Amino acid sequence: MVYTPPPELAGLSLAQIAEQVEARKLPPVERWTPQDEGDSGMRIAADGTWYHDGSPIRREAMVRAFSGLLTRDENGAYWLVTPFQKLSIEVEDACFIATDCRLVEDGIAFRLNTDDLVVAGPDHAIRAAGDAEAPALYVHVRRGCEARLNRSTYEQLAEIALARGQDWTVMSGGETYSLLPPAPE
Repeated sequence: MVYTPPPELAGLSLAQIAEQVEARKLPPVERWTPQDEGDSGMRIAADGTWYHDGSPIRREAMVRAFSGLLTRDENGAYWLVTPFQKLSIEVEDACFIATDCRLVEDGIAFRLNTDDLVVAGPDHAIRAAGDAEAPALYVHVRRGCEARLNRSTYEQLAEIALARGQDWTVMSGGETYSLLPPAPE
């Protein structure tokens, strides 16, 4: 089956984005309890590149398929889960990269490097991290996994915040999120 990427984010309404999100049928990894545990030999680099045994995975369809199996446990470990195996995977920063965002009606929609769409809100919180010198923004995707906003997406979100005022916050899905990293303790 040939993969057809979703349409550009800029041309979609919030209802159309919700339809795209609903159409992505993810494996029910939460219901699986595999007995076999091991190491996948895989790594997701900070730039979003997936590697297996040190070599980049070049087939985007493989990355999309594996990304649907990702989960993060309560100890912060990342796993690829199938009905039969639970394999550890190294994640340098975040599982996904947010490559585009757009304010659509009362929501902020993000496109990920896997072509997934996420609308920020109660189930997909935006989190500011880092410090004033090296800020980083993340959006929760699913199962404890996040997407880090790349530079251009960070700038898009900053423009949305500045259009609201000077407090560096954005609103989406009824929630307000600060884009400023937490103050040092």
